[in-house]
Amino acid sequence: MQPENPESYSASSKAIWPTPAIPGQPGAHLGAAQADGADPDLSDEAPARSADAPSGLEETPDAEPTHGSELLDELRAQIAQFVILPSPEALDAVTLWVAATHLQPAWQHAPRLAVVGPAKRCGKSRLLDVLTETVHEPMLTINTTPAAIFRSITEENPPTLLVDEADTIFGTPKMAEKNEEMRGLLNAGHQRNRYVTRVVGNDHTPHRFATFAMAAIAGIGDLPDTVMDRAVVIRMRRRAEGEKVKPFRSRRDIPALHELRDRIAAWARPLMDEAANLEPDMPVEDRAADTWEPLVIVAELAGGHWPRLARVACTRMVAAEAAAEEDHPSGARILADIRRVFYAQREVDSLSTEELLHHLCQDPEAPWAEWGRGGLTARELSRMLREFDVRPGNVRMADRTQRKGYMRNKFLDAWRRYCPAVHPVDADTDPGSGSGFSEG
Repeated sequence: MQPENPESYSASSKAIWPTPAIPGQPGAHLGAAQADGADPDLSDEAPARSADAPSGLEETPDAEPTHGSELLDELRAQIAQFVILPSPEALDAVTLWVAATHLQPAWQHAPRLAVVGPAKRCGKSRLLDVLTETVHEPMLTINTTPAAIFRSITEENPPTLLVDEADTIFGTPKMAEKNEEMRGLLNAGHQRNRYVTRVVGNDHTPHRFATFAMAAIAGIGDLPDTVMDRAVVIRMRRRAEGEKVKPFRSRRDIPALHELRDRIAAWARPLMDEAANLEPDMPVEDRAADTWEPLVIVAELAGGHWPRLARVACTRMVAAEAAAEEDHPSGARILADIRRVFYAQREVDSLSTEELLHHLCQDPEAPWAEWGRGGLTARELSRMLREFDVRPGNVRMADRTQRKGYMRNKFLDAWRRYCPAVHPVDADTDPGSGSGFSEG
């Protein structure tokens, strides 16, 4: 049974997509590619996907289905029986992430799967139930200490960590401070060759413990930024009226999931060396590319329509998280809103701190009017912008007086780095990039 999922993530900017490969046969798929580029097993979803697909992707032909692609199709259908994911791309990403757990020794980075939702009963724990029966060597971490976890991780055969109710670990600053070692473990384990050193035995001999292991972390609300930045983020939501799923029954459903898990493992194991040597073209960069690379490699190994589906999911979901980061006050939201203020003021050279705060607090959809006890203050604004290397100074006003404020050209680099989609600026032609800032 394939439940109907809500709309896809928004399409991103134009991209040129590599042709998917057939495992072990570089270039051989070009002659055997399907001319129409249709999804052979997902025909009901094909119109929705292609309508929102990034420009150029719909012309990329799919390779012929393989045993690997059929296994992923089957896994995808099994997951969809029990959980409604927020989009087809999220379902594709979860499917690829599960398969990637069976190839962990091949990866340089171990992507986290952040399963978050705004409230209870969004399907987070049910998704973890399904993951527990399909991933490689699941290790549930309920009431498990970080010391016990890293003592359970081996470099040759790392388990897959499954953390439920993460809001009870990171939900408040006090909780987060108490569980700082767990957060450090989850961060370090994202990259290979990051160890923790502890003394062991009666003679207190220093010993290095491995931390590298894939992990799925579920909870209400966002996880710490450092964890979210290393994760494929699945934003769950409650089922709407008419959205049906199959109840999960251990006695009935676990044997079938285990049987599929074992077949996926048997398919993946012989491909370990090939997976370790693949360097696929990625549609994203930096840490996002590190996190998504194992999923794209699994898709390349499987062939069929999966290389295309993986890149669509990667592009859209990374773009969605970048947009969410811009909206988050602790992220680039303040930069994006200041960019909108300068744009609305016709790109003036400078604004006094008083003027800037006034315009920020006038936006009814922004958080700044209710920030703190009486709205955003000059001191708090300065503190937030200092993280982006933007500082106030003396600015010359229209009446020839000087006040404390901010020059527009001091924001240009930060705008291009952290909110490039909000009224883009060009350093070479920027009309407001002249001098006029007087430090003091």
